Amino acid sequence: MTWWQYIIPQHALSMLMFRLARIENTGFKNKFIHWFVNAYGVDLSEAVRENVEEYQHFNDFFTRALKPTARNIAASDIICPVDGSVSQAGNISHATIFQAKNHYYTVAALLAGDYRADQFDAGFFATIYLSPKDYHRIHMPYDGKLLAMDYIPGDLFSVNQTTVEGVTDLFARNERVVCYFQTEFGLCAFVLVGAILVGSMQTVWAGQINPPYQKKVQHFDYENQNIELKKGEELGRFNMGSTVIMLMPNQQNRLKLSAAQTVRMGEALI
Repeated sequence: MTWWQYIIPQHALSMLMFRLARIENTGFKNKFIHWFVNAYGVDLSEAVRENVEEYQHFNDFFTRALKPTARNIAASDIICPVDGSVSQAGNISHATIFQAKNHYYTVAALLAGDYRADQFDAGFFATIYLSPKDYHRIHMPYDGKLLAMDYIPGDLFSVNQTTVEGVTDLFARNERVVCYFQTEFGLCAFVLVGAILVGSMQTVWAGQINPPYQKKVQHFDYENQNIELKKGEELGRFNMGSTVIMLMPNQQNRLKLSAAQTVRMGEALI
């Protein structure tokens, strides 16, 4: 049942959550975080700060850092950028990506018609969903030089499996941030997809991108700024959970992922 998501004020509810998640009242934030940890089974033993009382507010907890020993960065040239579960992964065929069941969407729609879209007419993709209990910082899956970033306004449908199977073109409709990197594999696109109550995303080079919510695509050119990130370094974070999509060009080493697979940041993907 997804009909109700078409009629609720998606951005208003996400803005409300944005504000609630930053309330610093000790009693409120401690009770909220304790409830969340118990409800979703969050493993705080992996976090740098294991005690709920140490967090300034809920979003501080939600975007918590992990201990340096909590994740190993594999020697592979491509690693998993997040903790989560694989929604779908496979070939990009005729510039089309598989969403779920009978749903497909085009690369051009996902990238909002960017001129680089035709470079992904074929290749590989991976869509990874971050659940509420997961670690929500996003790391570089490969060494790359940042070329550009697009903020693309849109809807804020949920990205849970039921909604993914029920809403046409979901990932090409939701608000998102697309990062383009030049890598040893060629041009790669890395997409952060927003969702209901997940209306805020940020990157390490630009800080918080939204809110405020915009009505037009915002383009940022970094080609001359020499921003290079190494595999495993932090790329950004979701202020609340959502989905990342990796687009890679055709190459001999395809991503070793399958639908419903549980993944952790730092694992080898090829």
